[in-house]
Amino acid sequence: MSKKAINQNTNYDLQLINLIEPNFLFNEKPINRLNNTHITSNEESYDKEKKLAQLRAEINSIKNCSLKKDSLKLILGDGNINSLIMLIGEAPGIEEEKSGTTFMGETGELLRKMLFAIKIKKENIYSTYTVNFRPPEDRKPTSVEIKRYSLYLQKHISIIKPKIIILMGSTAMEALTGLNSKISIERGKWKEVIVKNTNYNIIITFNPSYLLRVPENKKHSWEDLKKIKKKVDELNLKI
Repeated sequence: MSKKAINQNTNYDLQLINLIEPNFLFNEKPINRLNNTHITSNEESYDKEKKLAQLRAEINSIKNCSLKKDSLKLILGDGNINSLIMLIGEAPGIEEEKSGTTFMGETGELLRKMLFAIKIKKENIYSTYTVNFRPPEDRKPTSVEIKRYSLYLQKHISIIKPKIIILMGSTAMEALTGLNSKISIERGKWKEVIVKNTNYNIIITFNPSYLLRVPENKKHSWEDLKKIKKKVDELNLKI
């Protein structure tokens, strides 16, 4: 009986990895699990939209910022503002700057396949970036830039109020946790962070753009995805 169960799980894993294969270059600590099926009222949604508009205006008013100066457009975030999952990437790229939305092009296609593998649609979660302007030549944001924009990121999180935060890449990891260690060491571990007196479940994983360049790490990302799916089920979240 035990052997059969292992084989079934293995087959299931292989089927999902194969599903993503064309482009997927591929102190667990429980917190409150009481009723997490949250119904958001129109008033709450309006309040979030109002606060997001204020946050956008605040970010747009930044002075002496090379990111803002050299960028064409501010990318705040998109998706379901009432979602219980918030996904945070590194920074917008040229495709995102053109469209005004998060995770476009090959990176976006890959992300959608990754989420689909655990039965989540990207439009049903909320996505944003660590910094909201495209860095020149798509370079990695500096530690100074990450620190400066982390203040806005914390406000962003406090507005959305997710139950799970997925940090994709070392930039997002540094912004929210302050960690500068290798992402390969920190990924796949559930942690808790406190933002404005509220605890949040976070998990760190590879950025899809990185996986496109380093496909051998797809197996690690798949393990992270399974942990996310398990946490969603444990917390009884409706995504």
